[in-house]
Amino acid sequence: MIFGTARSLRVFAYGAPADLRRGFDGLSRLVVESLHKDALSGDCFLFTNRARTRAKVLVYDGTGLCVYHKRLELGRFACLWERPGGGALELTPSELALYLEGSRAVGRIALSPAKISPRGVELHNN
Repeated sequence: MIFGTARSLRVFAYGAPADLRRGFDGLSRLVVESLHKDALSGDCFLFTNRARTRAKVLVYDGTGLCVYHKRLELGRFACLWERPGGGALELTPSELALYLEGSRAVGRIALSPAKISPRGVELHNN
């Protein structure tokens, strides 16, 4: 997976079918206007077409915007817009990888443990 698996990487799925004819600028506009996020933040943004056979991930790598585009040859991606609450869905990098592999469970059940907020760590010098 080109995105890595660090839990510090945030992934947001667009909560409606997207027109994947859109390129860098069109997808960036969806990020800003619909997800209310900064497309240049380094976060990943996932978009899926209405037929759920294609997906795009938009990410800024520090030097420019990148678009990863995948077409499933068999089956469909999970439907991320037919769920209670609607709107954007935050995924872990591992869930993004599973989604792009074609897992239908993504977005329906929690696949990753909750994020842990580390407590202050004391260092002892002996």
